[in-house]
Amino acid sequence: MTKSLIIVESPSKAKTINKYLGKNYFVEASVGHIKNLPKSKIGVDVENNYETIYDLIPGKEVVVEKLRTKAAEAETIYIATDPDREGEAIAMDLSDEIIGVNKNIFRVLFHEITKSGIEEGMSKPAKIDSHLVNSQRARRAMDRLVGYKVSPFIWKTVYYGLSAGRVQSVALRLICEKESEIQKFKPKEYWSLTADFNTLSNESFLAKLVKISGKDPKIHHEDGSQKIIETLSKQKFEVSLVQKKETKRTPLPPFITSTLQQEASSRIRFTAKRTMMLAQKLYEGIELGEEGAVGLITYMRTDSTRLSDDSVKAVREYIYDNYGKEYLPHEARVFKKGKASQDAHEAIRPTSIKYSPKYVKKYLDREMYQLYSLIWNRFVASQMHNASFEQTTIEVTSGEYLFRATGTTPLFRGFLQVYDDLDSDKDINDDEDPISAIPKKINQGEEVNLNKFLPKQHFTKPPARFSESTLVKELEALGIGRPSTYAQIVATILDRKYIELIERRLYAVPLGMLVSGILTKSFPDIFNVEFTRQMEEELETIATGERTYKKVLDDFYLPFHITLESANKKSLSIKKTLIEETDIPCEKCGKKMVKKWGRNGRFMACKGYPKCKFTSPLPEDMEKQKLAEGIMCRECNAPMVTKASKYGVFLGCSTYPKCSYTQPMTIGINCPLCKDGHVIERKTKKKRNFYGCSGYPKCNFAAWYKPRLTPCKECQNVYVEERYSAKKGNYIHCPTCKHEVIEEEAVTVN
Repeated sequence: MTKSLIIVESPSKAKTINKYLGKNYFVEASVGHIKNLPKSKIGVDVENNYETIYDLIPGKEVVVEKLRTKAAEAETIYIATDPDREGEAIAMDLSDEIIGVNKNIFRVLFHEITKSGIEEGMSKPAKIDSHLVNSQRARRAMDRLVGYKVSPFIWKTVYYGLSAGRVQSVALRLICEKESEIQKFKPKEYWSLTADFNTLSNESFLAKLVKISGKDPKIHHEDGSQKIIETLSKQKFEVSLVQKKETKRTPLPPFITSTLQQEASSRIRFTAKRTMMLAQKLYEGIELGEEGAVGLITYMRTDSTRLSDDSVKAVREYIYDNYGKEYLPHEARVFKKGKASQDAHEAIRPTSIKYSPKYVKKYLDREMYQLYSLIWNRFVASQMHNASFEQTTIEVTSGEYLFRATGTTPLFRGFLQVYDDLDSDKDINDDEDPISAIPKKINQGEEVNLNKFLPKQHFTKPPARFSESTLVKELEALGIGRPSTYAQIVATILDRKYIELIERRLYAVPLGMLVSGILTKSFPDIFNVEFTRQMEEELETIATGERTYKKVLDDFYLPFHITLESANKKSLSIKKTLIEETDIPCEKCGKKMVKKWGRNGRFMACKGYPKCKFTSPLPEDMEKQKLAEGIMCRECNAPMVTKASKYGVFLGCSTYPKCSYTQPMTIGINCPLCKDGHVIERKTKKKRNFYGCSGYPKCNFAAWYKPRLTPCKECQNVYVEERYSAKKGNYIHCPTCKHEVIEEEAVTVN
C-alpha cells in the first residue's frame, strides 16, 4: 500500500509525530521556511497590485528536491506546519513546490503533539486557507515597504546602515517617550506621618495619617510634618472604626503568548525570545525515556484562554486527588475572552496531566524545567478555588486627624497553594501603607496611647522604564503586533543598538532617541500607535475575508508614499540640524570642528571636509582615554589605548597593526583581588556579562555584578557590588557577608 506523506517544519516535531503514526505514513521536515523575500531588492511590486516575489532560500534546494521525490511516491500529502498564519504561508510555499508532482494535498493542524492531538488533526484535513496566507503576506509586504523605503531616508539624515521597521519603530517610540518623561522629571518633596500606638491590652501597632478634615494630607516639607506632630502630641486618640471583612482573590487564567512572556521575564528572568524558543521545544516534543518523544505543551502562539473539556476534566480530577475537594470549585472556570482575541487555539497548557513537573524533571534541562513548571502551575491553579482572607481596618481619630492601619490574615490559600499571583516586575512605591501587626484585642471607642510619631521624607519618582515584560504588556494592550511577533519586536530594537537592556530595564540610547525623533516628526501619521493598531485590525480583515489584500495595502501605502516623498525632500535639511558646530580648531587645517553622527556614534570632524578629513573622538570620549593609563598590552607589553568600533569603546594595543591584541574597556578601578590588574567587562560563552580582572589567567577575580571599591561596613571586605531590584531600587551588596545597603544610604570611599 502506498504511504501518505506528512510535512512539518521541525525535525524534532517530525520525530515525535512519527512515533504516533502507523506504517502507512512517513514524516519529513522542511526545516522552517523554504522561501523568503529577496535580500537584494524590495520584492514587492507596487505597480502590480503589490505582488510579492518569494525566492527559494539558498541551501533549501536539497530539502525541496527531497520533498518532491517523497511527494511523487505518496498517495496523499498532509502539510502540518505550525497552526498559525506563518505556518499557513509556509504550507502554501510547500504546496507550490510539490503540486507539480502530486495534487492530492491537504492541510492539517496539530494544536498539540500528542497521540490525541495528532489523531484530531488528521481527522479534519482541509485546504490551505488562502485568506490567512494573504493576511500573512500583506504583513510581510507592509513591513518590507517600510523597511526598504524608510531606511534609506534614515541613511540620508543620520548615517548609512541604520534601519527602520513598521512595528518596531512604534515600540521604540514608546521606549523613547518614556525616556523623555524620565529626563524631564523633577522630583518633589513630600512627607508621610505614621503613628506608633499602644492599646489598653498593651499591643502596639502602626497607623498612617490618611485624612485631615476629610481630605488627603499634603505635607510638602519637614516643617509641616513637625507642626502636625506638635499639635497631636497634646491630644487624645480614640479608635473610631474596627472593621473586619472577608476578601477573595481569584486565580489568573492559563497563559497566552503575551502573559507567558511577561511572567517568564519577571519570575525566571527569560527574554521573550528565549521563552519562545524553549516553548517551541516543549511543544514539538521532548524525549521521555522509554516513552520516546512527547509534546509537553499545547501550541505556544495563542491569544485565547480557552481550555478543552478533556483538559479541564483531567485537571479537576488531579486537584481533587492531590489537594482535596475543598480546593475544587463546584463548576469549572471559564475565562472571559479578550476583545482582540482570535480564539484560534487553546491557552498554553500541559498536554497531559500525567506529565507533572516532578515526572519530567529528569528529562529537561534547568531552563526548560523552569518554564514548564511555570506553565503547569498556572494551568492547575486556574481551575482551583479562590483564596480568601480576612481584612482588618482600624481607624484612629484625634479631632480632624484620621490614622488608618490595615492588615490581612489568610483564611484559605486556595489556588495560592500552587501559584502565587505576585507581580515581581512591579515597581514598589515607598509610600505604601506601613506594615505592622494588627492588635488581636481592640475595640471601637477605646482610647489608645501614642508612643511616638514616625515622620518620613519622600520624593516623587519618575515613571518606571519598561522591562521586556511590561513592554510586551503595553504592546498587547495597545493592539500592536501579534502573539508571534512580540519577541521579535523587542529583539530587533535591541539588535539595532537603539536601546540597551540594563538590570532588566529597557533604556533608550542617544542613537535610538535620535532615530525615533526623526521618524516621529517626519512620519507623524505612520509611526504612531493609533495607525499601527488600525493596520493590525485591517490585516485581520484579510484573514476573515472581509477585505482584500490590495485594498488593505492601498490604505497603508498610498498615504505612506505621499509622506515619504515629502520627508525625502527635507532629508538634507534634517541632516544639517544634526551637525553641531564647536569652537575647537582642527589640528590639521585650523578650521572649526563640528560634531557629527557616524557608524560608531558621535564624533568630531573638520568643517572643511572633504578637503580636510581629520576626525577625532568627542571631548568627553577623549576623557575615557585616561582610563587606559597604566594598562599594558598582554601580548607585547606596549601601552594600551582607547579605541571605538560599532560595538562600542574598547582597549587596543598602541602598536597596531604590528600587534592586534584588544580587551574590553576597564570600568576605572583596580582589581580588588590582585590590586595590579584592572576590572573589565567580559562575556561568558552564553553571552552573559560579568566583570573580571584584566590580568586573567594570573588573577581569577570574577563577579556577576559591577564591583565598587567601597569597604563593607560590616565585614570590611575591600569591595561591594552594585545591584538593582524592583523592590529595593539601587543598592549595594557585600559578596562576603551578604550585608546590603540601599543606594541612598551608601557612601562611596575613593
